[in-house]
Amino acid sequence: MTRTVLLALDTSTEFCSAALLLADSVSAPPSSAPQYESGPIRVWFRHEATGAVSSARVLPMVRELFDTAGLVLADCDAIAFGAGPGSFTGLRTATGVAQGLAFGLNVPVVPVSTLLACAEAARLHDASLPARVLVALDARMDEVYWADYLFDDADDAQGEWRTLHPASLDAPGALPLPDAPFVLAGNAAAAFGDRLPVAAAASVVDHEALPHALPVALVGLRVLRAGHAVAPELAAPEYIRNKVAQTTAERMQAREEATR
Repeated sequence: MTRTVLLALDTSTEFCSAALLLADSVSAPPSSAPQYESGPIRVWFRHEATGAVSSARVLPMVRELFDTAGLVLADCDAIAFGAGPGSFTGLRTATGVAQGLAFGLNVPVVPVSTLLACAEAARLHDASLPARVLVALDARMDEVYWADYLFDDADDAQGEWRTLHPASLDAPGALPLPDAPFVLAGNAAAAFGDRLPVAAAASVVDHEALPHALPVALVGLRVLRAGHAVAPELAAPEYIRNKVAQTTAERMQAREEATR
């Protein structure tokens, strides 16, 4: 199997995150930089709280990763990015940077759901937990981004994620209870407390399973190997929400409901 070099980006939250994945290579140089290694897969990554200035940090971060790995941008075979849901501005940043780099390198892109990246992060934290993962992220405006996934490794040594319910947007109390033991991934439980009833039924609540370029890279590699990457011009954010802000009346109503 040939070597694969994949760059992954995520700017869907207040963090700017980039990861460089090198697969099927035994000659990668040692490094003290933050990294993940599993068999023939090695990933270097950066994850920084940048607030609204991710667009200014993401490309320098990419250069740092290639320098650390001893690779050059031309080695890249594909670019994965967190497509959403998430911050409108952040999603446009990741999409635009991924498209621009991919056009210049003449390589495909791999849009990855940020919710699926959270499910992958929960699995990375503890692979012995239930294979069912309900992801719930605080979407602000008193709503939750959520999706329901199952990790299936029965027919493939690598395994793959099955989407039981696609990315959606609902009130915290509207999330359906999975019909099997499950992990609740994401920050919605911390954000909404008792107003998120599914949290009480979860086998484990993983508050740290959040959007990050490392799981985006690992999911992106599976998608790339499955032949589902797309041309750069077809890359697009997955917004889920069409409305960017609440009216004053809606914000007041949300605050009143939160204090009841």
